[in-house]
Amino acid sequence: MSNWSMTGYYDYVLGLIPAALIGVTALLNLVGLSLTAALPGGAIVAGVVMAHAMFVRNPVADSTGDSTRVRPSRSAGRSDHRSSRRSHAGEASD
Repeated sequence: MSNWSMTGYYDYVLGLIPAALIGVTALLNLVGLSLTAALPGGAIVAGVVMAHAMFVRNPVADSTGDSTRVRPSRSAGRSDHRSSRRSHAGEASD
């Protein structure tokens, strides 16, 4: 995914947060809920939008500063650590 499309996604998210809060609250209020009951519904929807942007489609910066979606392998860090322990164990037995 290019950097431009991720920027566009976050622009939409920033616009959708207040729209969800106000829109869902107004919709629930029009349906018949009181404002104090409708406001948490709008806040939950806005929170879901923010959580999606932070945790599901999170931007990950690489060393050049570009936003990419690269996730490191879970075993990558562990294999290096284990191999270094083995080499130290081999040196101690000599």
